[in-house]
Amino acid sequence: VLMTAMSGLFLAAPAGVPLPLLAWTVLGTAFVAGGAAALNQVWERDTDGRMERTRLRPLPHGRLRVGESTGFGLALSATGLAALTFGANLLSAAVAAVTLLSYLLLYTPLKRRTWLSTLIGAFPGALPPVIGWTAATGDLTLPALVLFAIVFLWQMPHFLAIAWLHRDDYARAGIPLLPVVEPDGRSTGRQARLYAGLLLPVSLLPAAVGLAGVIYLVAAVALGAVFVGMSARFSRDLSAASARHLFLASIVYLPCLWSALVASRVWLQ
Repeated sequence: VLMTAMSGLFLAAPAGVPLPLLAWTVLGTAFVAGGAAALNQVWERDTDGRMERTRLRPLPHGRLRVGESTGFGLALSATGLAALTFGANLLSAAVAAVTLLSYLLLYTPLKRRTWLSTLIGAFPGALPPVIGWTAATGDLTLPALVLFAIVFLWQMPHFLAIAWLHRDDYARAGIPLLPVVEPDGRSTGRQARLYAGLLLPVSLLPAAVGLAGVIYLVAAVALGAVFVGMSARFSRDLSAASARHLFLASIVYLPCLWSALVASRVWLQ
């Protein structure tokens, strides 16, 4: 979250970001993200307690109570929104508020109802670079939407790989993610391949909107080709190994792409 928010900030202001603006944006985004995570764990404490990967979180494990956890999450969120409002601008705080509310009030409750929650959850997950962009510019323009689209599409293969690896855990908790609803995995594999395929051309759009040059294009094509290849491999064999490789590829892909984009933007400036 912080990496993409800071990238949005520096992409919007390649000549340099004032230190106070950088500090308030990072602090505000971190607090809102932390508050959202804390409140999400309050909401999901029952299902967290049923899953092996989350059963030792503070609430299901009994180390924290609901009341103090809720207060902590609300305090973090409010502090973060205040930091963005007064340290950056109202628009960046509004984008952060939309991120927080859509994560908690749409994505979190829908996780127990429909596999489409993964797609819906990708919306708040893709907003941090927009927070950074609006903090620097005070405006919501096309380049910010391009950054949003890149992170939105990247999340789908990333989270589908996680869902496949932990599908038994999710089934035990009653969370109907796609690998739980369709256990043969064919739809999961197809969707991972589809979104990775869509991401490749979308990742080239920063050059079209003036954010990047040839250096970035070369990096985006190379990284995208590897990511598509790993998604295609996962869709073919649907093994734990291929899912883990896709997951690892996803967490290498995004910071490398963002680093190339920021470097190309600064070079152009």
